[in-house]
Amino acid sequence: MHSRKTRTPHMAHQEHSGTRTMSKKSERTRQRIVEAANRLFYHKGYHNTSFTDVVNASGVPRGNIYYYFKSKEDILHAALKYRLSRIEQMLQSWSERYRTPIERLNRFLEILPDSVDSLARYGCPMGTLNAELGKNDPALQAEAKAMFLLFEDWLTDQFAELGYAGRAREFARRLLARGQGISMITHVYGDRRFLMQETDLLQRWVNRLAHGDDQAEV
Repeated sequence: MHSRKTRTPHMAHQEHSGTRTMSKKSERTRQRIVEAANRLFYHKGYHNTSFTDVVNASGVPRGNIYYYFKSKEDILHAALKYRLSRIEQMLQSWSERYRTPIERLNRFLEILPDSVDSLARYGCPMGTLNAELGKNDPALQAEAKAMFLLFEDWLTDQFAELGYAGRAREFARRLLARGQGISMITHVYGDRRFLMQETDLLQRWVNRLAHGDDQAEV
């Protein structure tokens, strides 16, 4: 009779390490798919992005993609979760880095000039996706709306801290609305100078509010 091979602690450690390595590799593969799809959804639109596009952009074989995601809608859910996570991290970093609400508001406004080239070519990643899903997939659009709500809540906090608690949400939505309008016009006309001029007006508005001018108009 053959003796039964004893499973040593060293063998168990090797098995555990191998499983952990495979798990990390699996996570990296899944993340590569999500990031590639996220870029495609922005550049081409959700409905114009095919599974083949995701395969080509991610470099992950189709069968492997189906292992992680059963449908394109599943990929969209993951991409939205990825976007939300990035927004949350960005807003948290601003809150920690900048001491005053006016500094944080001005940092928010810098998104426009920082992204001028992509806005001119593709439009706003939040606005374009919400507009597309709102026409054909209201349930999915409700999920995408969460990106706007994150910004709205954060901006509301900044305006409240600035001393405008009673109008903080109004100001937050006004800033978001102007930002969306600027992004749209920049995209339609490809006019980068317009974006810079309008951003300057918004910065003047928030700075006037910071100096107590609650009648300031934008």
